[in-house]
Amino acid sequence: MSAPPVLGLIPDLPDLLVEPQVRAALIEDLGRAGDITGNAVVPADAHLCGVIAARQPGRIAGMAAAAMAFRLVDPAIRFEPLAADGASVKAGDAVARVAGSARAILAAERVALNFLCHLSGVATTTAALVAAARPHGPARIVCTRKTTPGLRLLEKHAVLAGGGANHRFGLDDAMLIKDNHIAIAGGVGVALKRAQAAAGHLVRIEVEVDTLEQLDEALAAGAEAILLDNMDLTTLREAVRRAGGRAITEASGRITLDTVGAVAATGVDLISVGWLTHSAPILDLGLDVTAPR
Repeated sequence: MSAPPVLGLIPDLPDLLVEPQVRAALIEDLGRAGDITGNAVVPADAHLCGVIAARQPGRIAGMAAAAMAFRLVDPAIRFEPLAADGASVKAGDAVARVAGSARAILAAERVALNFLCHLSGVATTTAALVAAARPHGPARIVCTRKTTPGLRLLEKHAVLAGGGANHRFGLDDAMLIKDNHIAIAGGVGVALKRAQAAAGHLVRIEVEVDTLEQLDEALAAGAEAILLDNMDLTTLREAVRRAGGRAITEASGRITLDTVGAVAATGVDLISVGWLTHSAPILDLGLDVTAPR
């Protein structure tokens, strides 16, 4: 059963940003001689029609990367998305159709599916966390910089597809003063004052705190956002009360599907989850041949 087209759920990534990661993956897979199995077994003029189908329910992400993989191997391949990034699918739903040279499709298949399965897994896990948190408070689920090297842009886009939000993209777009910065600087207040003196007018500053005493120091120094690291629920609730809306509050540290609801109920604004991008299980998707020739 095919999923109906669902378009425009989140903005597409430009090809310019997707192509380098997909090209590198194809070069890694094709190596020095290309697909020697396909070239030996599949006739050069063989044509293939197929569908990429979901083996389990989930949320789709990575469609642009999958399309790019086929297009880079052979621009003549016809790739038709049936579910946009952000669409929910059921087991058995077709998410894309592909047709063209059998050799070329088989050469691109694994790379296309690697991106699609991994990124859909990130989106699916994000959606599950969002759903678990929603009944308990308005906290948004956000990702971190704990991403697969080279895939940060795609993984963060997948978090958006799952209904989450993005934290900073790198070290250069926002300041996050962490425990090691504080230890070297000599305290929360001095670290924050140095950051405030150096930041441009569009650069936001967040400070990580481990205790309520550090929280009070950060608030007194005018922190805009505060990361409440590895606090228990009672301490989180007190931290939110003390912040009183003067700063954005973000809970972080070992948050799971089982605990995210209770964390959201403390009233924090954000819940950051590193394993969204570094450990989310894949969504099982596969290419099924419908009309070889």
